[in-house]
Amino acid sequence: MRKVAIIGGGYAGMAASVELAAAGVSVTVFEAGKVLGGRARRVDRANRSTANDSPLDNGQHLVIGAYSELLRLMQHCGVDLEAAFLRQPMRLQVEPDFLLACPALPAPLHLAVGLIRAKGLSWAERWALIRTIEVSKWRRWRLRQDMTVVQWLAQQRQPASLIAKFWSPLTLAALNTPLELASAQVLLNVLRDSLGGRRAASDLMLPKVDFSALFPDPAARFVQNKNGYIQLGHRVKRLDSNTHGWCVDGNEQESFSAVICAVPPHQAASLLQPFPELAALAGQLATWPYQPIVTVYLQYAADVQLSTPMLGLADAYSQWVFDRGVTHEQHGLIAVVISAQGLHSGLSHDELALAVQAELHQQLGLPDLVLRQQVITEKRATFACTPDLVRPSNQTAMAGLFLAGDFTAGLAGKDRGEYPATLEGAVRSGVNAARLALKYLAKE
Repeated sequence: MRKVAIIGGGYAGMAASVELAAAGVSVTVFEAGKVLGGRARRVDRANRSTANDSPLDNGQHLVIGAYSELLRLMQHCGVDLEAAFLRQPMRLQVEPDFLLACPALPAPLHLAVGLIRAKGLSWAERWALIRTIEVSKWRRWRLRQDMTVVQWLAQQRQPASLIAKFWSPLTLAALNTPLELASAQVLLNVLRDSLGGRRAASDLMLPKVDFSALFPDPAARFVQNKNGYIQLGHRVKRLDSNTHGWCVDGNEQESFSAVICAVPPHQAASLLQPFPELAALAGQLATWPYQPIVTVYLQYAADVQLSTPMLGLADAYSQWVFDRGVTHEQHGLIAVVISAQGLHSGLSHDELALAVQAELHQQLGLPDLVLRQQVITEKRATFACTPDLVRPSNQTAMAGLFLAGDFTAGLAGKDRGEYPATLEGAVRSGVNAARLALKYLAKE
């Protein structure tokens, strides 16, 4: 019986496990945490007031209609997409006055009409935005040489006011990297597959369940139904290779034909470091650059709600604000996302929560009374998506050992640096690692 060990139960690891289990491979997933999902997972509320307090997420991750692999695997695991998501046409609303809404028209009319009708822009700003989008489409969304988003926007003569209203919120949401550091080419890749794709590709899909329940938990049930195993609370500390295959944590009673390492780069480095063939790769991963994400949860009275499920704020600590009452039936619960390093990084959790509360009160008219608050910081939420970042392949120098994660280069390196650190990037990497493992097993 072919057996594969998957180290890490995040989106990449669970995508790999589903792909392998569907092909008849016996899979064992080793996950260090108590729940599946990795950097997109369910977390309990602090100081739960009642046993019925529903859980939170460690971040608010965007899903769009272009996430074809994530949606495919969710359906493969029996997930009802209509029940899992609140789906709506692209709508980017950034207070105090910007709104880009794409109507339900065939592509590319949906984008053209959306740009023409965009609110809160002068005619000069509107033309600058339309010109840049159209020139990017004409150039097939490719740059001759990658550069930072700030440099690219300067080349495109984008007004500072338009950058604050549109480009800055969009870049931080998509790449989780400051504009001064973010890759313009990766941003164009995101625009290509969303605004530049078919109409449904630009749809916003707001999860209505927590991020563990969205895909990792259904994936685990799928794997278990295929005679696979999920081991929670097992942090793998050591891998060994011998003539019989691979062993995990020195357990020679059970060997695996292949291993997919689907943990974050700094954790993968410690597992790969003992192998001389992987010394360079381990060194690269040990110094991998990261960016944080902070989520501020504010619990108001149950009747408090936003005008729309999701909106942005310009020139504020608060970047994107979500109404969990609309999506998760957590009435009165507002989630505020702050991506990447910035001025907020020097504040304590209490100081940041108070600052965010004041912004929502002043700019959105929310009450100044908060019943409870909780701040969750993921210090290594995503990799820093910088220009020309050299990303490793799913294939390693050791036979039978593969990498999976949103930080990898993509399909055998052909779409090098194609996606930022998104759920779709993680899933695509997991699927590709699984397919490489299947080819390896077939040869063996």
